[in-house]
Amino acid sequence: MLSESQRQRYARHILLPEVGEEGQAKLLTSKALVVGAGGLGSPVALYLAAAGVGTLGIVDDDVVYPSNLQRQIIHSMSGLGTPKVESAARTIVNLNTDVKVVTYPTRLTKDNIEPILMVQEYDVIVDCCDNLPTRYLINEAAAHLKKPWVHGAVSQLEGCATTILPGKGPCYQCIYPASPPPSDGIRRGVLGVVTGIIGVIQATEVLKVLLGIGTTLSGRLLVYSALRMSFQELTVARNKKCPICKEI
Repeated sequence: MLSESQRQRYARHILLPEVGEEGQAKLLTSKALVVGAGGLGSPVALYLAAAGVGTLGIVDDDVVYPSNLQRQIIHSMSGLGTPKVESAARTIVNLNTDVKVVTYPTRLTKDNIEPILMVQEYDVIVDCCDNLPTRYLINEAAAHLKKPWVHGAVSQLEGCATTILPGKGPCYQCIYPASPPPSDGIRRGVLGVVTGIIGVIQATEVLKVLLGIGTTLSGRLLVYSALRMSFQELTVARNKKCPICKEI
């Protein structure tokens, strides 16, 4: 199923009974859509590419700024001023030519999210965005199309992650039923490494979903504090009256 060069490249995966050659071949035919090529999207995209996930879609409408480089490790000085999707794609191709990168230099909207998901038939969505409206939009589209997705968020020195499996566990609106509050316009700081920690957790969840192994964070919200160097796990349940997932 794999070429000799692929057996060498993914040797440490193949040695794992949970992955093996069959699992690695499955990863190479899998497709993941990464929404956001910033602090979270950088480690997510890099580790999924290194793992050999065959198709990575990357959605982002921004360009690379100097202030991004403190945490957005997929970009570099040579990419300043260029669209983030182009900068990310260049880094991924240099890392692993097995991976096909599909770029979307746009913001997700109600009009384009389902066509994007359906044309490439993505297996999983990774929420690496930085705003609440987009997360609710992903949640609604994922529920409609029954697509699993992995949520991650960071703020200052804290972060959280969970996995949404439509019809099998709570959706994002079950966990956060309130509408997004209006933005106060204040730009908040973030310790760069926190995005790396949460992003790696997200990438791990994506690989588990694609391989069908282990226990995901579905029904659990994992909260991380860098100051305390601690993880707290919160159990969350489906809302039987949830307008998004009650009929699934």
